[in-house]
Amino acid sequence: MTTPARHRPGSLVGTVKAVLWGFLGVRRRADFQEDVARLNPLHLMAVGVIMAFLFVLGLILLVNWIAG
Repeated sequence: MTTPARHRPGSLVGTVKAVLWGFLGVRRRADFQEDVARLNPLHLMAVGVIMAFLFVLGLILLVNWIAG
């Protein structure tokens, strides 16, 4: 029986690592299955949105620095 999503224990570091591997698109199936069982999907979405925002902000700052 699977654990409900809101009761899944998961660390911030584990969530960030899972999101970073997702951004790269490289993940072993066994590690993916472990993340699905261990991490909270709402935390994954929140960290993913924050990291995507930081990535875009970094790109904007890089372009402004190069062009300026």
